[in-house]
Parts: sequence; C-alpha cells; structure tokens
Amino acid sequence: MTISEKLSALRANMKARGIDAYIVPSGDPHQSEYMADHWKSREWISGFTGSAGTVIVTAGHAGLWTDSRYFIQAAEQLKGSGIELHKLKIPHTAQHRDWLKGHLPEGSKIGFDGRVFSVGKVRSLAKFFYGKKFVFDTETDLIGGIWKDRPPLPKEPVFELPVKYAGLNRKAKLKQVRAKMDGASHYLISTLDDIAWLFNLRGRDVECNPVFYAYAVVGEKKVWLFTETKKVSGKLKKKLNNDGIIIKPYKSLQGFLQKLPQSASILVDKNSTSNRVFNAIKKERIRDGKNIVRALKAIKNKKETGHIREVMAKDGAALVKLFRWLESTLEKRPVPECEVAEKLIAFRRAQGNYFGESFPAIVGYQANGAIVHYHAEPATCASIEKKGILLLDSGGQYLDGTTDITRTIALGRPTGEQKKDFTLVLKGHIALAMAKFPAGTTGVQLDTLARMNLWQQQMNYGHGTGHGVGFFLNVHEPPQGISPRSSVALQPGMLTSNEPGLYKAGKYGIRTENLVLCAEDGEEGEFGKFLRFETVTLFPIDLSLIAKNMLSKEEKNWLNAYHEEVFEKLSPRLDRAEKAWLKGKCGRV
Repeated sequence: MTISEKLSALRANMKARGIDAYIVPSGDPHQSEYMADHWKSREWISGFTGSAGTVIVTAGHAGLWTDSRYFIQAAEQLKGSGIELHKLKIPHTAQHRDWLKGHLPEGSKIGFDGRVFSVGKVRSLAKFFYGKKFVFDTETDLIGGIWKDRPPLPKEPVFELPVKYAGLNRKAKLKQVRAKMDGASHYLISTLDDIAWLFNLRGRDVECNPVFYAYAVVGEKKVWLFTETKKVSGKLKKKLNNDGIIIKPYKSLQGFLQKLPQSASILVDKNSTSNRVFNAIKKERIRDGKNIVRALKAIKNKKETGHIREVMAKDGAALVKLFRWLESTLEKRPVPECEVAEKLIAFRRAQGNYFGESFPAIVGYQANGAIVHYHAEPATCASIEKKGILLLDSGGQYLDGTTDITRTIALGRPTGEQKKDFTLVLKGHIALAMAKFPAGTTGVQLDTLARMNLWQQQMNYGHGTGHGVGFFLNVHEPPQGISPRSSVALQPGMLTSNEPGLYKAGKYGIRTENLVLCAEDGEEGEFGKFLRFETVTLFPIDLSLIAKNMLSKEEKNWLNAYHEEVFEKLSPRLDRAEKAWLKGKCGRV
C-alpha cells in the first residue's frame, strides 16, 4: 500500500466509527522510546522512520509533528505522501494538541489506541481539551485493521544477566523495591528496561535494546512476571520460581489485576502505565505512585561502575582500530558511510562480551552530519573522501555495559569556520566535564554550561545536552538528563552523556560526546555536599579541528589530562602500530 492508500483506508475506518481525528503516536503498551516492529504504527502510516513523532489524521488533513532532530529527515521522507510536516518548538507552530483544539469543532470525537497511551497522557489531554467537550474513543486500534502484513510480536528467548555483571541479585533488588512500596500490597511495573533490570534478565525483542516484552507485579511475598511463557526456558523458570517469581502469560495481566482480592492496594505510576491496563484495575484499589525501579536503576552500583570503566576501555580500543582503518583506506579509495558502520560493528564484536549496537550508528559525512539522527542507507549513503569532516555517533551493547560516543574528525585541512565551530562546542563539553555543583542540582541548571559559548555567538543546538544511559540496557535511560527540560537532580552513580553540538544545514554537523559518571567531590563541607563528573569514555578528540587560541589554560589542562588518560588506558589493548597511531592523536595543546 502507498501512504495515500493507507490514509484513505484509515479515513474509511474513522468514518465508520464516527471519529473526527485519529492520533498515531510513537509508542507501545510499555511507553517505550524504541519498540518492536509490531508497534511501529506511526512509521507504517507515514513512512517517517525517526524515533519521535506524532501523526494526526482528519478527513481533510494529515500531519506529522516532530522535533528539530528530525526536521531534515522528515521533510525528505514525507515528500509526496500527503502528510504535512509540523515543526515542534518553532515560533508560531502549534503542537499537535493545540492544532486539534484550534481545528476541531466542539463535541468532536478523537480516537487513539488506548494501549499505547499512558493514563497520564490521556488525562493530560482531557484536561487540555476541557471546555471543548471532545469525546475520546480509546478502545480500537484502527491501524491494526488495515495493516495486513503487520509483523508479529517477537518471541526471542529471555536470558539471565549474571550477578557478576549486575552487582545485585534479584532478591536484593526486590527487597529494595518492597521497602519503597509505601504500604501498598502490590506494585505494577510496565516499563521494559525496569523489568529487565529488576529480574536480572535480558532479551532481544527490541533492536539495540536488550529487553523483552513483559509486565510485572511485585507483591508482599510473591512476584508475577507476565511474558510469553515459551520465551523462558525450563531451567530459567525454575531459578525464577526459587526466587519467588511466578511466570504467567503476557496477555493475562488485565485478568490478573481484575481478580486481585478486595483488600489489595496497587501502586501505579500513571506516566508509565497504559490507559488500557489502568482501566482494568478497580479505581478504589489504585494508589498513585512513582516509578520505584527507575530511580533505583539510575544509580549504578559499585560493581556496575567498575564494569562501565572497563567497557569504555575496550570500546575505545575498537574505535582506535576503526579510525586507523578509515585513515588507511582513504589513502586508497573513497569509503561509503555504510561501510564505516559495518566495520565498527566488526571491531566491537572482537572485543568480547559484545551483544550488538546500542543504536544504529550515525555516520554523517559533510552535510549528512547536520542531520542529527541521520541513518546511512546502502542505496543512498555518501562516499567519504580525504576532505571535509565526518561525524560518527555510535555505541555498543556489552554484557558488561552500554556505550555511546560521538567524535567529529577532519579528513582534510579544516576551514577557519569549522575550527571555530568545533572549538565552541568543545568549550561547552569541557565546561560540563569540569563542573562542580551542589547536591540537588538539576540537569536544566547544568545545561547552560554546555551552551553558553555558542550563545555568545548567537548559535545553539536543538537537542538535549545529555541523557541517562543504562547498564547493558537502553542507551536512553530516564529519569535524569541535561537539557532545558531536565528537572531531576543528578546523584552519584548516575551515568549521563555530555554531548553539545552545532549543525549547519547543507554544510556539516559537529558533536563531541563522552559519558560521565556523577560522583561526590570530596567530603561534605560548610556549604553542604558537592558533586562532580568523572568522564569515563576513552577516545581522543581531534586536535586538528581545535582553534587553540580559543581555549583557556584550564581548558587546555583538562584536554591534556584527558588525552594522557586515554593513552594510558587504551594502549595496553593495542598492538605496536595502533599504539603509535594513538600516541599521535593524544598530543598536547
């Protein structure tokens, strides 16, 4: 079916149910950022493959709302589709709910699949539309009725993450959760990465994210894990049973919740629980709560932080091999962007404990680097030559940790403009890396440090400066972040990215990204406890792109010390030629 045919079929279904507007978000029943192909309804109806966006279809209009990371990509993918691009957070551009409020008459019926909307989102919409007397139809998946070749739900086996990597066993983690249930008899968990972390289990249901589709209910003595029973081997099931965990079919959750005893009280996080599941619970049994596991998971334990430092060293070694190979190959021939991504996977796989990419690598040569979430396709990818600059954003999933690193490198003689832009971004990166701040400081407060040098030149970037990172879990892990919207306080043990950037459409993109661990900065003093960041990513920053006269003495000292650490920790993993190459890249400024 063409996009036009899909829209026509959807509109016919809408008309049959008296629906005036249908919302298709990016999401699944677990409020996941990344999901199995079965749940990619927005991608199917629109042809837009970015990870964030919302489609709205009415009788006379179809629109996609997405943010600045995807403006260029969305404009290209929507060409000729009949779907209009609406750019979020641009002056005079309405968000999708504002658009609905302004374009639909009073009493209109709005439809959406209640399985993929959290109850919090549904209530937020109801509050926002108050006075318009809109009616919600949340019970029907109109996309499913027309998506004839829809991929089935994945059935990949679940496997156990050994305690030597996880640091805590299941019983210890469950004890932590029960201590925070605030007197509730049951606690419902819907988010996939939280379930994987709590049970020390992993899966292959979602590309690049080692999770599996499941729900969990923690009781005072028993625990129920709802997943496809065939995904759990007999041996693993026995181990889980020994820890008080009962395996039940994935689709039996709602019936289970409805049959809980009258005395049961169920702790529910409305922002991570689907509207459909929430409505299966009797209202008098619900207790509002926050996501307990998310907060526990964000603070890495000592065993995890030890593995994180180790995994960064082997990931850095893989990147040395990759960039050395690229330099050598460019002396002989151009290199397609796709080949770089494939080669990097091979180098990472050779490091041991490798599971896969933590996200599809972004290999952006020249103008492609300005597309923040660019994905090279074999048929259309650019050929890299010995000129211009290349942005490479990539990451690996290992049993002993998750990595995410971006480097921008010059492949020829950089221009003065490129060096100035690169150095402005680097100054922001270093400012954040060197920051010391009082306990309780939030990401929104720290975000300014990374942007201030760009702001002075009336420049900016549209994405956040940092996101949380999981431990052999999702590369984007809430709750913390560093952005104009990050209200969560940073705490020791949190692993976060530091990735300011600058993007000039049609020319090039620049981003420098390391992962940083939040740590205590000495003993608590007169003004309370202070925190700092430990940079754990290990790979040199391209010296040829730096305008050295723009760096302060303190910034130069930081960069020199960082390069010394990079060489010290990576060189034992390299052969003689690779060490010599790395030594040349770790020079002083």
